[in-house]
Amino acid sequence: MTTFYFIRHGQTDANALGLKQGIINDERTHLTAKGRAQAQQLHDQFDISFADALYVSPLDRTRETAAILNTDAQLPEVTDPRLLEISYGSWDGRSNADLMTRYPDVFDPTLRDVLPSYTSIATDGESFEAVQRRVQDFMRSTSAEYPDGKIIVVTHGFTVKAAALVALQPRNPMSLPEPENTSVTKIELANDRYFVWYYNRFNSADY
Repeated sequence: MTTFYFIRHGQTDANALGLKQGIINDERTHLTAKGRAQAQQLHDQFDISFADALYVSPLDRTRETAAILNTDAQLPEVTDPRLLEISYGSWDGRSNADLMTRYPDVFDPTLRDVLPSYTSIATDGESFEAVQRRVQDFMRSTSAEYPDGKIIVVTHGFTVKAAALVALQPRNPMSLPEPENTSVTKIELANDRYFVWYYNRFNSADY
């Protein structure tokens, strides 16, 4: 049984500004002071030294978060492009509120986030299914390498959601909101079966 602890990065300037970050990687997507404090708080609550491996998305915001979490454990860090955030294509870096006002038909009004159908307008955007496929590929290959391993994964909001969607396979993907910054989600993979032990847990000493 392989156990994955998916962690979303800390708050960035783009988060605070309400921008769609996607795969942009510039001054807007570095951790804010609040984001660094969130990562430090998680570090203080969650000792990751028990883990067998630390996998990180290649983007700066995840690597900054991982560096804080890994201060004491000093696990070898492996970057993996399969852990990238969903790419919204030409919508990357744009205001979520502005997009929602302009294209309300492809937004969930409660979650204030895109529906899977957003790619009918942002035609260069990555589909929900494409993210799920690459995250599933990551989990399966990592499970094969660490069949009894405990794996820390520092990644992005939609990427964590995609992992949970792979495991839960809900009829409506919008029934699952994206997790909060520096939350922890625990998913196990055993004999081709997924178990979601918890989702979007944060500010807790019980991971």
